Amino acid sequence: MPAAPQPWSRAFKLEFPQSLATYDDYPAAQRTVDFLSDEHFPVENCMIVGTDLKQVERITGRLSYGRVAMAGALSGLWLGVFVGVIFALFDSENQFARIVTTAILGAMFGIIWAVAGFAATRGQRDFASVSAVVATKYEVLVEHKHLAQAQQLLAKLPGALPNPFA
Repeated sequence: MPAAPQPWSRAFKLEFPQSLATYDDYPAAQRTVDFLSDEHFPVENCMIVGTDLKQVERITGRLSYGRVAMAGALSGLWLGVFVGVIFALFDSENQFARIVTTAILGAMFGIIWAVAGFAATRGQRDFASVSAVVATKYEVLVEHKHLAQAQQLLAKLPGALPNPFA
């Protein structure tokens, strides 16, 4: 039994979309839709679709036991402070001591947990990185009933690509 479509998914569908133009970056596609809007085109019949997806990973640095321990200590410290503040809200005595104690325990726990996790990788991934999925092309799609009008309007925009197959 197929799953029922989600109500929000209808917002991402056109009846019979046709390609108006393809761009190498998102701002160019956005500029096209903005131009169409300025020309009083019914832009609710448009979509910008990112295609040709790729994953990009940027290496931000080398990891060592020292760096991992420091990051674990800071992470645990903040968690310990948070827990200490929560405990201090319900304790009228030694609030400062409770916050300091939980912060120290949090930092120690963070160090142990982070170093144990890093050691478990056995050098397979001794670098830090950030990653993202990005589109390499952006296609402006228009409902088929409005394609001719959109092409005529887009022909007025300097530098626009009214024909994606040209």
